[in-house]
Amino acid sequence: MRIRTSLAVATAAGAVALGAFAAPAAHADGTPNAASQVSSFVKDVKADAAAKASSKTGAKAGVRPGVRYVDGDVTIDKVTVNGNQDIVAGTSAVKTVNIYVTATDPEGIYDAHAMLWHGTDFENDVDGAVIPEQDADCDYWSATSATCKITVKVDPKGDLYDSFLAGKWNVYAAAIGNDGDLIEDDTYKNVWIKRAAQITSMNAAPEPVKKGKTITATANLSRASWSYLKYYGYGSQSVQLQFAKSGSSTYTTVKTVKTSSSGALKTTATANASGTWRFYFPKNGTTSAATSAGDYVAVN
Repeated sequence: MRIRTSLAVATAAGAVALGAFAAPAAHADGTPNAASQVSSFVKDVKADAAAKASSKTGAKAGVRPGVRYVDGDVTIDKVTVNGNQDIVAGTSAVKTVNIYVTATDPEGIYDAHAMLWHGTDFENDVDGAVIPEQDADCDYWSATSATCKITVKVDPKGDLYDSFLAGKWNVYAAAIGNDGDLIEDDTYKNVWIKRAAQITSMNAAPEPVKKGKTITATANLSRASWSYLKYYGYGSQSVQLQFAKSGSSTYTTVKTVKTSSSGALKTTATANASGTWRFYFPKNGTTSAATSAGDYVAVN
């Protein structure tokens, strides 16, 4: 974005203000700045287009469902977020996410913009936002088209102020032609930001074991809380006990078990061959997949 300083300062100030009101036990009790940050971002996008334009032709509504604003003949052709993979955040590490916006205009592409927002309505219900702090880096691969990379940083200590933000987010995208034409789409597509899960304390015993005897596998499933910035047990979840024979890297699912209310795992299986045992948790709408460390058991 060509106009960036005011937004960066506003974002930093909002973060300070939010920290001042954070409850001591929890991460935070709300982010009143998300909607205002989004509003400031959109105003800067429009100002960027206006500064480039030599003349304006007026808004043209109804180009396709979901487009908030179109002025001119610029189009957004494709948007890719995080390599089309879920964004997974834990409790401390900042996640760098690249957003690629491909756009076309007969006069060429001047700039592109993108951000992530959470809520049900772009105008009236925005309760989370992840906004870039730097300009887009555009690759002009033809006289009329370009692919621009916008980098955002997803911070569980700031952007993800509460665990209810886990799940579906919306992708805002905009592109500006060299003649100042502007297209905006407040929900070009959706992306999922998920709470990181982990399986710890994996143990399969006894070791070694006689062929045909029973082994007991135990572990603990937990997931990140963005509200408290800690990992807590993830209860009542289906987890797969998997096994790979010695010399093979291919795991097969032996059985599926549920975690206890505290996330504990305990189950038994018959040991017929030497190999490695592990637990695997498939992802769901709010939480990432997780795989435990493997535990090798020799069969005599």
